[in-house]
Amino acid sequence: MTSYEPVIGLEVHCQLKTNSKLFCGCSTAFGAEPNAQTCPVCLGMPGVLPVMNKEALRFSLRIGEALGCVIRKQSRFARKNYFYPDSPKGYQTSQFAQPVLEGGVVTIDLHYGSTRNIQLTRIHLEEDAGKTIHSDSHNVSYVDLNRCGVPLIEIVSEPVIRSAEEASAYLKELRNIVRYLDICDGHMEQGSFRCDANVSVRPVGREALGTRVELKNINSFNYVKRGIEYEIARQIELIEDGGRVVQETRLWDSNVGRSKPMRSKEDAHDYRYFPCPDLLPLVVPEDLWNEVKSTLPELPRARRKRYQSAYDLSSYDADVLTSEKEISEYFQSLVDTGASPKIAANWVQGELRGRLNADGLEMNQSPVSPQALGQILQRIAQGKLSGNLAKKVFARVYDGEEIATVLNEVGEQLTDTGAIETQVVSVLDAHPDEIQSYLDGKNKVFGFFMGKVMQATAGKANPGAVKQILTEQLEKRK
Repeated sequence: MTSYEPVIGLEVHCQLKTNSKLFCGCSTAFGAEPNAQTCPVCLGMPGVLPVMNKEALRFSLRIGEALGCVIRKQSRFARKNYFYPDSPKGYQTSQFAQPVLEGGVVTIDLHYGSTRNIQLTRIHLEEDAGKTIHSDSHNVSYVDLNRCGVPLIEIVSEPVIRSAEEASAYLKELRNIVRYLDICDGHMEQGSFRCDANVSVRPVGREALGTRVELKNINSFNYVKRGIEYEIARQIELIEDGGRVVQETRLWDSNVGRSKPMRSKEDAHDYRYFPCPDLLPLVVPEDLWNEVKSTLPELPRARRKRYQSAYDLSSYDADVLTSEKEISEYFQSLVDTGASPKIAANWVQGELRGRLNADGLEMNQSPVSPQALGQILQRIAQGKLSGNLAKKVFARVYDGEEIATVLNEVGEQLTDTGAIETQVVSVLDAHPDEIQSYLDGKNKVFGFFMGKVMQATAGKANPGAVKQILTEQLEKRK
């Protein structure tokens, strides 16, 4: 396989987070009853006229500005003609010769420490098709047209990706970007972020491209990686056995771990594109463009760098904390309360995410607000809460108790050395046999004494002070 080079280009469809469809007022909400969110416009009834959704244009400009695309001041919609049960109009309104965005780049980080710039060909606006649901048990297919007309952007990369790992890293970074921009929810399982992969192989050193195969509508990072790896191996084996790769569209079957033919691959001329006669050229208003440029948020790559430089976090911590928009926003709000960034990073990745994962919750569903956790971390830094006591406070707040009530009930950590010494002496006096065991060299008994003192002080004694005083008192009893 080392004598062949994979050539991969990805087409990513992102469903935009508009409340209504691209050319009509029907809802885009997911999960409605089949065919409940349709109207004559998105069903292509005779005599209707589409009206462009301004918010969809705003969202496309946001990603164009974020990725450094060339933004066309005037673009056009075209009709992409094909016949399929989930496309009631017999065509899809898309952009072809004059897309709204051209060029751009997505920078990815690879596991061995290097980075790569993945160049983009274009980003264009288009409407989604419906959904065909096949029922093997009833030997019929059902059509749900709720998704017809939902606004999409299609992000088309240049064929510069050279491995399944690069493809997966590209998709993860792109999904993160659209979620930070708040233009797409990125729910791959719902189809709002999905990918078609064009895969070919060629002998190393040859410039001409091989025959490409399209893997269609893959909806998880793992499936993209596995599908591309399988397709690369399949094509190489086919060529080595004297066969030839056929240009076609294939579906990835995750159950058996292989792709299977779907249909012959169409070229642009097969779709008979022509300008949509019902839509005027799409002109980008100058004030809208200026507004987009002035309101772009901090993107994940810039945030990762800031976390490392401003907060002195490791690259690993910065990667984890920016891997999801909600995690990053929670961490940032926590640091804004005055919490130490390093301690905050440890608690978010450890105690908090551990409980959330166990309960199947996302970060934005956390029962403990950043402000409540911030109060806990500040008391740790002030020496008012020990680590163990802080975890108990956190657990009670997570389970629904008010932070003020819990902190008031728990009180502050006991730091009075005189009071701690009284408790240490009392514990030692009550356990002469254990003292002798310790003096005989059984050092594990020290932990027994620590536990007894912490128990006697209801967990409030400063552990460091207890350890120091306990050591001094045991030395006196030798």
